[in-house]
Amino acid sequence: MKELVVISGKGGTGKTSVVASFAALAKNKVMADCDVDAADLHLVLNPTVLEKHEFKSGKTAFIDLGLCIECGQCLEVCRFEAISEDYIVSKLSCEGCGACVHFCPVNAIEFNENLAGHWFISDTRYGPLVHAQLGMAEENSGLLVTLVRNRAKNLAEENNNSLLIADGSPGIGCPVIASITGADLVLVVTEPTLSGLHDLQRIIDLTRHFNIVTVACINKTDINQDVAKKIEEVCNQLNISVVGKMPYDSDVTKAQVAGVSVVEYSDGAISQEIKKMWHSLRPFLEINGLN
Repeated sequence: MKELVVISGKGGTGKTSVVASFAALAKNKVMADCDVDAADLHLVLNPTVLEKHEFKSGKTAFIDLGLCIECGQCLEVCRFEAISEDYIVSKLSCEGCGACVHFCPVNAIEFNENLAGHWFISDTRYGPLVHAQLGMAEENSGLLVTLVRNRAKNLAEENNNSLLIADGSPGIGCPVIASITGADLVLVVTEPTLSGLHDLQRIIDLTRHFNIVTVACINKTDINQDVAKKIEEVCNQLNISVVGKMPYDSDVTKAQVAGVSVVEYSDGAISQEIKKMWHSLRPFLEINGLN
């Protein structure tokens, strides 16, 4: 089983549109949405949820006022000012360090795991999808990304799927590292802007650190041909193949509104370029599961 992860330097570059189209084009695959902070692949694939699971991460203190003797010890040791004078713990302020629990003389403080979100196994018109939703203001999205990827890999092994296509998190932080570590191929979707070029270089530095084969795709390549050319030059210098150069096309937005992938919506220039890009990935993935 091979794993392709599609990432970008920031949100809104078009990586999810690319992943949705790949899902329509590929055979014998499982899909994973690793962008757990702002998951949206399900908006295009319209999944039917088969399993829903809780994701618990981190701990928050809770003071049992029936046991509390109001000695003030917890107020003194809390460095985050998360405990009010009436001994109520603020969930947003509590960092889960456990100091108050340790020093409470009457064991009046509970220290339970937080319900930080949910993850799902779903069925779509193009096969299985593992996805998740992190709760608002919750942390440890990297752990949830790892959980989603591992479950998707297990599902692929159970079903004898030859390919896992993952919609990775944007940026270069912890969720991105969790998205790409151990992947067979990373496709970076960028835009012909100076910030897009900068983000691309940062991502390439990251994937090189983890020794992951990386290729690039330039979206909306015709809106600034000078910068697009510069991106190609940088990729050539870094020995990064530019496997796709997608023109600006209003069909992308129309497909999103219709709730379908770009290649499902039309057979125009943008769809043809995505199909060309998909087939160009064959030598990198070394699989036969391509249309």
